[in-house]
Amino acid sequence: MQPSTLEFNRFVLDFNSRTCIMGILNATPDSFSDGGKFNSCETAVAQGIKLVEDGAHILDIGGESSRPFAEPVSEQQEMDRVIPVIENLAAKIDVPISIDTVKSAVAREALNAGATIINDISAFEKDPAMADLAAETKVPVVLMHMKGTPETMQVNPNYDDLMMEIITYLEKRAAFAMDKGIKKSHIILDPGIGFGKTVKHNLVLIKHLEKIRALGFLVLIGPSRKSFIQNVLSKDSSIPVGPDNIKTLYGTMAAVAASVMNGAHIVRVHDVEKVKSFTRIIDSIRNA
Repeated sequence: MQPSTLEFNRFVLDFNSRTCIMGILNATPDSFSDGGKFNSCETAVAQGIKLVEDGAHILDIGGESSRPFAEPVSEQQEMDRVIPVIENLAAKIDVPISIDTVKSAVAREALNAGATIINDISAFEKDPAMADLAAETKVPVVLMHMKGTPETMQVNPNYDDLMMEIITYLEKRAAFAMDKGIKKSHIILDPGIGFGKTVKHNLVLIKHLEKIRALGFLVLIGPSRKSFIQNVLSKDSSIPVGPDNIKTLYGTMAAVAASVMNGAHIVRVHDVEKVKSFTRIIDSIRNA
């Protein structure tokens, strides 16, 4: 049975008639698209407020880049980047804040500061204590598939059966989470677009996203400004298409449309205002 709502803390997210938009706020100097733009508390808070005003239903805040070949940062450095931002925003906005981290110590401080969702790109593998924390605090979790680590994931990623391997992995990690005491209704699965996948892998994942939805969990996808979009569009361009090119925005919209039509409940994006109008039409068509 497909989930239709996500209830937690004082929030209720309804997926019956609309796609949920997760706005990306990178409080980092080195993220692949907007790194360095919001790495002071003041600029990050201002951007977070703007994303909510633009229509974000969730705000996802991260302090460690997970772009290909990114190097990890210390717990303290990550906390210094995100905790003041979360504290400030939690007092100013009325949408749930998600902490994007693989470290349970960072997640705990973020939850204490006002976050109410854990987004773990390692699906609890990097730090198994994260599952215990999520069970203890009863917050929703995002579990993502990644082949390798950010430092290694884009070095010749290879699969014998792409969809089967990703589905099997996500099933196992969801089972691990439920064994730890996390409710099935609080588990969100993310196939990990761009995390240990070639251009073709990413396209196939979006095309067959309904196979992940069929597992019976909420599904999140994050195609926004990803390199597979840039690579596809660069083939028809005399110059490379970068993450901030208008063509990449159009490509992101196309990927969002296909993802929603193929089963995504939540889309994680940078350009919230544009995506909100876009998904409003897609949802209207889907629900007609």
